[in-house]
Amino acid sequence: MDALAGKQHDRPPVAVFTQSATMGQMDKLGVSWPEAHYDVDKMVKLGSGQAKVFGFEAVRAPFCLTAEIDSLKVTTVDPGRKDRTPMVKGHPFALEDDPSLMSVDDFLKSGRAAICQEAIKKMKAQFGAEYPVIAGNTGPFTLAGHLVSTENLVLYIMVDPDLVHKWVKVANVICKGYSQALADAGADVVQMSEPSASTDLLSPDMFNEYAGAYIADSLAPVKGATGVLHICGNTTDILNNMINTGCKALSIEEKVVPEEGVKIVNKRAALIGNIGVVNPLLQGTPADCMAHAKRCVAAGFDVISPGCGLSALISNDNLAAIVKAVKG
Repeated sequence: MDALAGKQHDRPPVAVFTQSATMGQMDKLGVSWPEAHYDVDKMVKLGSGQAKVFGFEAVRAPFCLTAEIDSLKVTTVDPGRKDRTPMVKGHPFALEDDPSLMSVDDFLKSGRAAICQEAIKKMKAQFGAEYPVIAGNTGPFTLAGHLVSTENLVLYIMVDPDLVHKWVKVANVICKGYSQALADAGADVVQMSEPSASTDLLSPDMFNEYAGAYIADSLAPVKGATGVLHICGNTTDILNNMINTGCKALSIEEKVVPEEGVKIVNKRAALIGNIGVVNPLLQGTPADCMAHAKRCVAAGFDVISPGCGLSALISNDNLAAIVKAVKG
């Protein structure tokens, strides 16, 4: 928490801020997907795995970006398997439709949204004295894409931008209420993932209008927790835009050159990352992982972390190597 506030110690902490579970943790702890997505106690146990199995310095739940859309009960979500997170199976609305979502109060009592809040409460009670508790959720542009399809959202920015705003605004109401509810449940960190707002899909100006302005309303002002914004891809060109949302901490992928990312951010926000989740974590060796972690330390990252959510197939040895590289 000191690191997220810009304070420095003898070394940066090392933690997984985005999806943290792997099959190695599941086997060690005796809990697995998909059950851990739907059971409070199993979610708590698996969410502690990064710390209890490998020595990372946080605990985190849940494990995917479908809890919100699943809890809204407007489409089907495939629960996934032990080696794969849940997937949205269809987009229930057209942009021309009138949004017909449940109220925020009903949403917070519904399905996996309620399960996740209860899991965060239990994680805080069990592990909060030793580890910061990270609660993950989904950003408004990404959630709107679950409702009407991301492809349609991007297309309609050119065709009818008012319709895009209509749906992102509706999604943002849910995101704002859920972000605060997770903080109220005991999360020290609310880590919002907004992958659909990456530079692969939105220009910097588009990001400001269709994602950043909403994140500034739903994540940055969260009370009682630190809001961490994660965006996938090469975010070099939008690091300033991400800071301008008001979020005090940013999580970024390895596509950003570590030294360049640190230089651009220049201590205006805490910087989290950015060890590659495919290379080296999934495809490389422990030595590769140690080298990447040490580079992030040397570059000046405030928290050393995988650059994005972990594949469940990443080996125990590669994750242990990150911890060893930072903690010794």
